[in-house]
Amino acid sequence: MINALEQFFRENPSAALGFSGGADSSYLLYAALRYGADVKAYFVKSAFQPNFEIDDAYKIIKQLKAQITVIEQDIFSDEQIISNPRDRCYHCKKVIFRAIQKQAAADGFTLVIDGTNFSDDAADRPGMKALTELGVRSPLRECGLTKSDVRRLSKEAGLFTWDKPAYACLATRVPHGRIIEKELLERIERSEEALFNLGFRDLRVRVIDEAAKLQFSIEQIDTAISKRREIVNAVKPCFNTVLLDLEGR
Repeated sequence: MINALEQFFRENPSAALGFSGGADSSYLLYAALRYGADVKAYFVKSAFQPNFEIDDAYKIIKQLKAQITVIEQDIFSDEQIISNPRDRCYHCKKVIFRAIQKQAAADGFTLVIDGTNFSDDAADRPGMKALTELGVRSPLRECGLTKSDVRRLSKEAGLFTWDKPAYACLATRVPHGRIIEKELLERIERSEEALFNLGFRDLRVRVIDEAAKLQFSIEQIDTAISKRREIVNAVKPCFNTVLLDLEGR
């Protein structure tokens, strides 16, 4: 599988990488550089991404001594996205990667790649349809590298992202059909940041009317119950009601 990825970059020695700073795109950037490719990372910054994502992106870029371009995107200018239909991810992914393709072309790149891995289920990810339509390639997926492969190889490579939890964009916390508002995303981000500061990692703050439904990994549920008062105090400034999902993530 590793040889397949090396072969990919031998056949495609120049590429623009849609970069999030997560485990998958970070390992793909590392591999591309390791195998001698001319690769540049492109991070699209919008209100859908929390600030820590761009911080992590810069951190891994510094570690790998790579190049990055940050593209500012006003996601609220697209009614098709903020109306929040069930295929929102499809429309959002198109906006993001069209912006990357435009800037990458101006920088001399003809190929755009992303970090989708072999474990990602296309049936559950409408954004993957957008990638296919735009001609964006996914080397990890093409080469059969699963999420567990990426984490193992990232750890061997010394990348701090090896155990970074998957983190979907803030818009995924809002139920389909509810208009996505900047103020609501800000409340979600502040709540999740407050929970991170309490020592939790793999979590979501999902919105139900004016309530926050907190989802932690199964391993963190007992800790969440023991820290009930601290959690309520952390989230209550942003939401009227704080709920805990006992089934976990």
